[in-house]
Amino acid sequence: MINPALQAFWNGEEGQDMVEYSLLLAFIALAAVGLLSGIKTQISGLWSTISSTLSSTNTAAS
Repeated sequence: MINPALQAFWNGEEGQDMVEYSLLLAFIALAAVGLLSGIKTQISGLWSTISSTLSSTNTAAS
């Protein structure tokens, strides 16, 4: 026979939700990293365009 405390530990599901949420969070983080690494050149170009537009506007206003 199995010890009742060991049986209760084996059948317990208290930590199951935390593991599922951790796996879901890890999947979302990996998806975000993959998405952002795929469009990093586009983001860099967008920031360069914004920076040059602001610089020329600042020069024109001075």
